[in-house]
Amino acid sequence: MKIFRGFHHPGIAPACALTIGNFDGVHRGHQAMLALLNNEAAHRGVPSCVLTFEPHPRDYFAGVLNKPAMAPARIATLRDKLSELERCGIQQVVVMPFDARFAAQSPQAFIEEVLVQGLGARYVLVGDDFCFGAQRAGDYALLDAEGQARGFDVARMNSYEVHGLRVSSSAVRQALACGRMDQAAQLLGRPYTISGHVVHGRKLGRALGASQEGAEDGFRTLNLRFAHWKPAASGIFAVRVHGLGEAPLPGVANLGVRPSLDPNDVNGGRVLLETHCLDWPAGLGAEGAYGKLIRVELLLKLHDELKYDGLDALTAGIAKDCADARSYFASSHAETRRQTTRDRI
Repeated sequence: MKIFRGFHHPGIAPACALTIGNFDGVHRGHQAMLALLNNEAAHRGVPSCVLTFEPHPRDYFAGVLNKPAMAPARIATLRDKLSELERCGIQQVVVMPFDARFAAQSPQAFIEEVLVQGLGARYVLVGDDFCFGAQRAGDYALLDAEGQARGFDVARMNSYEVHGLRVSSSAVRQALACGRMDQAAQLLGRPYTISGHVVHGRKLGRALGASQEGAEDGFRTLNLRFAHWKPAASGIFAVRVHGLGEAPLPGVANLGVRPSLDPNDVNGGRVLLETHCLDWPAGLGAEGAYGKLIRVELLLKLHDELKYDGLDALTAGIAKDCADARSYFASSHAETRRQTTRDRI
């Protein structure tokens, strides 16, 4: 998959089948749309292309208006969004910087400068609530009329439902905010996942709990920085970690701002995903995970972030979270074995 920042690049295909949107989470509704796009692209002999935005338009307007509450909680990092688009078979992604000039562009200018001249769109697929241009003045009817006049096809896809629930990024955000990880997985078509390169932290976890049974090396953590200040999920989770060996590793993770620690520490109060593997791979050694690209699946929310009264209380709290995560994985394994037995019968 080719990725471009803006469309003024010689490597961009001269023609494409295009869809437009934020695609936060790349949920099952998005996946159905992308499958249709790939099919239409193949029929026309052109690559499939996604036009998406960074920052999210609502992030941009929240900053301009100094109203942070307007900004949406972010489901996925840009890295994870691009990875999911590639998994869906998209051949080209254009990440458009959403800035003052772009926000002020009229619908007609967007069609001429971006769709026709910039991307050579032969087919444009949009959702049933699609609007575009300054003040969201452009709608499907305008896009369809302009397509007929300029020689590109326009199609609209209706909402996608799972068990009677309309699949949308808003529905995924709501499920994650409430800690309903099973429902989020149904909407996404996969467990909720965050990936990134492991970065250095304070290394406080190595000292915490070193005397706890089963934690001779303390509660060593794999730290991922979540670039957006407002993730859709937060709290303590039972997780699976991919990327440290052939098999995924069970663990427990904290996604948030760590209220029990000094906000002026080395991480500057930024949102972190801190993951402790319940069984640390011996082959990695103490420093072997730094720089590795890992993928963390958030499977079960144990509780919200808590502010502990001192490091001893924090250590005890982490030990309990580890015990609860072990119980979850033990029960999940037992259920899997029972299901396998039933399948054989």
